[in-house]
Amino acid sequence: MASITIRRLDDAVKAMLRIRAAGHGRSMEEEAREILKAGVGAKSAPRRNLAQSIRRYVEPLGGVELAIPPRQPVRRPPKLAK
Repeated sequence: MASITIRRLDDAVKAMLRIRAAGHGRSMEEEAREILKAGVGAKSAPRRNLAQSIRRYVEPLGGVELAIPPRQPVRRPPKLAK
């Protein structure tokens, strides 16, 4: 089995790890192994397109038809004096 050393761990994080380990009835080292195992083994959620996410919430409310104005010709840029 491999082992690792975690340096510069905040005291607050270590205290929370100790409390969490005690709550689960195991050592801090065993708790850290379980946390790492769960974190590394967890599947990441598929990335969604922002527009698809918004549509998923808004679509059940119904659609809105907007009048699209006709395109105008492109204006000429202004002439700047030198």
